[in-house]
This record gives sequence, C-alpha cells and structure tokens, in this order.
Amino acid sequence: MQQPRDFSLYGAVDLSARQAAAQRRQQAARAASTASAQGGPADDSGDAGGYVIDVTEQTFNQDVATRSRTVPVIVDLWAEWCGPCKQLSPVLEKLALEANGAWVLARIDVDANPRLAQAFQAQSIPMVVAIIGGQMVDAFLGAMPESQVRQWLDQVLSVAEQLGLPPAGEPGTEADAAAEGADDADDADDDDLPPHLRAARDAIEAGELDSAASLLEKALSEVPSDGFAKSMLAQVNVMRRVSGYDDVAAIARQAAERPDDPDAQVKLADLEVASGRAEEAFDRLLGVIKRTTGDDRNKARVHLIDLFEIFPPGDPAVKSARQRLASLLF
Repeated sequence: MQQPRDFSLYGAVDLSARQAAAQRRQQAARAASTASAQGGPADDSGDAGGYVIDVTEQTFNQDVATRSRTVPVIVDLWAEWCGPCKQLSPVLEKLALEANGAWVLARIDVDANPRLAQAFQAQSIPMVVAIIGGQMVDAFLGAMPESQVRQWLDQVLSVAEQLGLPPAGEPGTEADAAAEGADDADDADDDDLPPHLRAARDAIEAGELDSAASLLEKALSEVPSDGFAKSMLAQVNVMRRVSGYDDVAAIARQAAERPDDPDAQVKLADLEVASGRAEEAFDRLLGVIKRTTGDDRNKARVHLIDLFEIFPPGDPAVKSARQRLASLLF
C-alpha cells in the first residue's frame, strides 16, 4: 500500500487559502456550535452505533490512537466549506455503517482542530487516513468514487488481518467486556463461568487437553466472539504443543544455532510463553519476522498472532508487539 504523498490529488481542495488565523477562529467557533447542536457534518450519523464518531484534539488519543489497537480507524479530515468533502464524507459514513464494526470512521473538522490537521500534514482535503495499531498505514487525498473507496478499504482490512487485529464488536457489548477481561479468567469463581467453560477448565485441570480443546472449539463455533473461550483455547493449544516437546535443551540449542529458522523459534517461543515470559516470546518472533521473508516470515507472523490470543486485547505487551509488527510489515 502506498504512502499518502503518492496518491492523486484529484478533487482535493488547497488548504493554503484558508490558513489565516482569524478565519480559522471564526470557522472553528461556527463548527463547534454546529457540532454541539447537530453532532457533526451529517444530520443522522453522529451516533451510528459508535461506528461513526466526531473526533477533537481532546478526544483523539482515546478515539483514534487507542481505539486503533483493537479495530482499524479510518480518519476523514474535512471542513464545512469543502465541496469534495461533501461528496466523500457521506460515502464513508455509508460504508462504515455497512461494515457494522469491522472498522470505525473518525471525522475530524480541520478548522475546529487545526493541530490535528498539522499532525497529519494535511496540505489539502478531503484527506482519508487508515490507522491500525496506532500507526498510519495508508491514505488518499481527494474525493474518490464509492467503488474505489471500497477497494481501498478492502486493502486496509487485509492489512489489519495480517496484523491479527481482532474484529470489533458492538461497543459496550458483553463480548467486548469478555475479551478485555480474559486475563481474569483464571481468577474467576466457579459460578462466574458458564457451563461450557467450566467443563473445559475441568478438562484442563485433569490434563485432558484434547477434550478441553474440543469443548472450546464447539463453544466458539456457536459464539465466535466469546473472549474467554478464545483465550482459553489459545492457552490449551500452547499446552498441547509444549507437552509434545521432549527435549527442551535441544530446542533452546537449535533456536540459538538457527535464529532465522521459524520452526525452531516458534517452539522456543511456546516454551517462553508457557513459563510466563511472553515478552521474550514476542521479541523472538518479531526478530524472525524482521530478518526473513516469504513463507518463513509468514509462519512466524501467524504464530505470533496465535500467541496474542492468549492475552486480552488491552495487554500492554500485546499492544507493544502489535505496534512493532505493524512497523515491520509496512
């Protein structure tokens, strides 16, 4: 995917004519008043189930930077006076609602938020930027037809998939809460777990890992967004793999001798996670991704993403590793 400077400026509006501070202040005040009364440039999408949001300098970190670690955020830089913006913004809003949470549209009025426009180095608008894992991965300038916007979004979602970004759920749903709280599963009382998870936990404690995996796979086939089940299954799969590693010393020796061999490195990464050294495992696989290409690189990437599933999306080590993964891939 290309960087913003490589995109066509078709339909873009030059910002230079509107850089005067006095005019900005007037427009910012007018935009703030409008946003307060109407919820942004669109009459009916400001709520939109949380999939279309208006962002300010004060809310940017939470609504864009932080949120992009769990779902792709598409930033629409616009202004009331911008004709092409009025063509493009409704298209983006329509597609955001159709996506039903696969990505979030964050609208930024450049007149009301000049520092954000400066941070994005927006020389013209409309400017649309894709943020994944706290990093800008792609952008385009100007109003594009809906078909081209769809193609661009498909590319963005493909990038998110490569990074192992978990799909977004409904804001505030029980599924999201379960995912965020997956790290508390081990501390939950028996009565706090639903029956299928209690049965899986009992199977784990009895050493019946294959049975536990079957129970959890069945649970996820019925409720794919079950965060506890995902986390437990990822843990069980690591335990199953590690239980088959007979010579730990040999695995460590092979990993040291063959730093770019993904098969050797993923085994040691499993052992590191199983012994509570997740950050070392993440570092190990990120190193393989950095040094290799093709199938070897992809094998390390896929395994790293599998290990992410053990932890809640908000885990600091996972957040950091996702950021580094994004930097290495793009």
